[in-house]
Amino acid sequence: MSAQLIHGKPLADSILDRLRAEIEQEGLRPGLAVVLVGDDPASAVYVRNKKRACERAAIASFSHELPASTTQGELLALIARLNADPAVHGILVQSPLPALIDFEAVIEAIDPRKDVDGFHPYNLGRLAAKLPTLRACTPYGVMRMLEHAGIDPSGRDAVVVGASTIVGRPMALELLLARATVTVCHSRTRDLASKVAGADIVVAAVGKPGFVKGEWIKPGATVIDVGINRGADGKLCGDVEFDVASQRAAWITPVPGGVGPMTIAMLMQNTVQAARAARR
Repeated sequence: MSAQLIHGKPLADSILDRLRAEIEQEGLRPGLAVVLVGDDPASAVYVRNKKRACERAAIASFSHELPASTTQGELLALIARLNADPAVHGILVQSPLPALIDFEAVIEAIDPRKDVDGFHPYNLGRLAAKLPTLRACTPYGVMRMLEHAGIDPSGRDAVVVGASTIVGRPMALELLLARATVTVCHSRTRDLASKVAGADIVVAAVGKPGFVKGEWIKPGATVIDVGINRGADGKLCGDVEFDVASQRAAWITPVPGGVGPMTIAMLMQNTVQAARAARR
């Protein structure tokens, strides 16, 4: 068996083009504020990609690049100004932040109506209550990819490897909303291999290259690899041992080119949704 690849970029491009058409038709002027603190090279690349997506979707991009010496108080003051700015419908604070800044405090300071990352406890709580508003971008993107590939999670056994509030937890909530039976695995999970081996859908989000072994994958399973890491050879790779897993799975996402583009597309989708809500 050789798995079919679930490419994220073509779907992401179609979503950005659709958003642009809708924005022009509706006369919307969505605005996204992107805040970058420090000079982390990977973060700078992610921010550039988000700015390009804004241009493609006709979303105004407001860039705030702050030095690594920025204090938490200064960052919170900027967020307060962005919360009050009617031209800004979405606020994204790029992680990781400098060690002396509390990421959770920063997320909670963002107006939930402008939390286009979907990380605020209010928005996560709405998802848990089956009343989603602004949804965490990566899990939301994964669900759109599954739908596009014709994979219905309903009634299937799904395993999420990783329990972060950014991906793992909201991913589990999205799959529950789609009527899957969900197991969340983390650093204290016993016999991870057997948990993964029983899964019809595996979502790997731990940030460790090749952490999920290909031999663990159930034949015919769907594998969604959220991880993006740089291997010992300098090449980008995911959390799943791709070469082996792709010979066992029915569907698998590549790294790069899989989930990443969809995360950015869903960020744009959330920004447009927030702009529409603000206009009501």
